[in-house]
Amino acid sequence: MLIQFRFKNFKSFKDDTILDLSATKITEYSDRVVQIGTEKILPTAAIYGANASGKSNVIEAFRYMTTYVMESFAYGGEADDKKSKTRKPKLTPFLFDSISKEVESSFEVYFITSEENGCKSYNYGFTLNQNGVVEEWLNSKAKTAREYKSIFYRNSNELDLSGLPGKMQDIIKVSLYDETLVVSLGAKQRISKLKMIRDWFYNVNFANFGNPFENAFLSSLIPEGFADDKAVQQKVIDYFAAFDPSIIGFNVEVIKNEDAEHVKIDAVHHVMGSDETASIPLQDESDGTLKMFALYPALQDTLNTGSVLFIDELNARLHPLLVRGFLIMFLNPETNPNHAQLVFTTHDSWQLSNNLLRRDEIWFTEKSPSGVSTLYSLADFIDGDGSKIRKDESYEKNYLLGKYGAIPTLKYFDMFKEE
Repeated sequence: MLIQFRFKNFKSFKDDTILDLSATKITEYSDRVVQIGTEKILPTAAIYGANASGKSNVIEAFRYMTTYVMESFAYGGEADDKKSKTRKPKLTPFLFDSISKEVESSFEVYFITSEENGCKSYNYGFTLNQNGVVEEWLNSKAKTAREYKSIFYRNSNELDLSGLPGKMQDIIKVSLYDETLVVSLGAKQRISKLKMIRDWFYNVNFANFGNPFENAFLSSLIPEGFADDKAVQQKVIDYFAAFDPSIIGFNVEVIKNEDAEHVKIDAVHHVMGSDETASIPLQDESDGTLKMFALYPALQDTLNTGSVLFIDELNARLHPLLVRGFLIMFLNPETNPNHAQLVFTTHDSWQLSNNLLRRDEIWFTEKSPSGVSTLYSLADFIDGDGSKIRKDESYEKNYLLGKYGAIPTLKYFDMFKEE
């Protein structure tokens, strides 16, 4: 499970920023807190804030880190290696001052393995500039240990691989480019400790429904085995029944041609007043139904593997009650036995008013006049009287009144007013 994510100097976040999923000592909904070893961890984090306040950038920072871990073994090499150079994701530091755009950006995670895998904690991170990796580290801690021990450390002047198998250290030393991460290269070399770190990132899922290109891509995905496995199709029908009981089945046809194959899906509905059914192409269903279908593969994988699902704009095109049901899948231990986690951005303030989220599961982003975003938790927020927020407060009302910040500065739309 993800314990904490830290990053600095990425897009609108200039300063050190922490998204912490470790549970605080507050008492509400203590039954949903997951204890693994000595860690107490939350299953969800909801991020609120005004448009352009930086909500999406929190998720984009984690996505950037994940992409770099997954692919950096292919970065670097000779200057004329255009394939490697073009694959390297663009690093975007804070650009609105003369210093930040020239210094490194940092990314760091703390996570813990399951009971079956020994409840071992890991701290992994790296810093980058436009030329490559400036610093990288990996530390681990056993279930009963008090302190982390180094597995490797690397900066521009030092490469300490003493926590890795001796025969693999020389291979990494001669193969490591400035742009390449030790974890990425070591996983490619099948070093078990490093492959485990890479695989943890590999299991993380992302969905950005605010991006039209990614939205279209997600909508084209189908659940694994859906094309030819009736049992998988039935699970999707059961999933749909929670919000759209009119869909009672699917007609699935695999169409093959010389170049590729694609799957044609029709949704089957009851015909009112008879025992007959009618089929319509899935793409003709409502935007909300298509979004829930697009979410299913990532949801299924995340719940099965006990990994993390990041969703940008979860509430878009979905009724608040449907969003609530989606959250409950993660909050309820019976539907989430593998301790999967959900981190999402939203404008749906109703989820603040229905006794659903703990204070330490509610986060806000706010942007200063100079363009700097900050991220803070409701559990840590101090009001104007110097007091922390009580659990019996009306979170939604106070948020919309601006008590917690992180709302738009509204002005009348009078630009079309006639003079």
